[in-house]
Amino acid sequence: MTREPSSTHPLLDQAQTSVRSYSGEHQAHAHGHAQILFALQGRMELEVGGRPSFVDSASGMIIPAGTEHGYLAAPQTQVLVIDAPVAMGLDKLRRFAVPPPLRFPQTRLSAAAQMALVLDAPSLLQRRSIDLQWLQQQVRNALHESWPTARLAALVHLSVAQFHARFVELVGSTPQDWLRDLRLDTAVQQLRQGVALEGTALRCGYASASALAYALRRDRGLTSRQLRAGH
Repeated sequence: MTREPSSTHPLLDQAQTSVRSYSGEHQAHAHGHAQILFALQGRMELEVGGRPSFVDSASGMIIPAGTEHGYLAAPQTQVLVIDAPVAMGLDKLRRFAVPPPLRFPQTRLSAAAQMALVLDAPSLLQRRSIDLQWLQQQVRNALHESWPTARLAALVHLSVAQFHARFVELVGSTPQDWLRDLRLDTAVQQLRQGVALEGTALRCGYASASALAYALRRDRGLTSRQLRAGH
């Protein structure tokens, strides 16, 4: 796990970017420089200036120099961190919409260019978070059942409209597109293990073997015979 720089960290003269892995709970601390945070994988709960907040892949936070903050993160949470010298736009606590070019850790943009995108990004009000890993596990545990968007929204205590908008922000696809991919990913895995097509179809939420076969051809360009042949 990458450690947080301590409050005695030397003052920065230019922005520095790093991808850090977080896990567990860390007590409140402060830095002599500003920090820009957003998640590349997972979500990190924050307490900033004594108030609860969070960052995920769609919403980030600017934490001014000297502001105390602690965090709680599940294992394997990855966060992009920009440590930056005090500058205009970094002197106030602010949530922002993560610009799409920054959602991928392989970006070749310099730290200064990344910071410029953040400074131009629109501000966000505090939003209710969605634990995607937990939600995916709930669906996987009952993949054979019907999962309309209303049922997904109810699990996280959001209206359908709020859930749909927040989900698209986080994932980049609609809930039903995500569900279809989850069903097909699971079906492909089972067929490659030699499981029969009909049993796989029923376990993955398809009405029949022919419905699954059609979805595989349409969306993946694969047949069950090809997948089982690989096995």
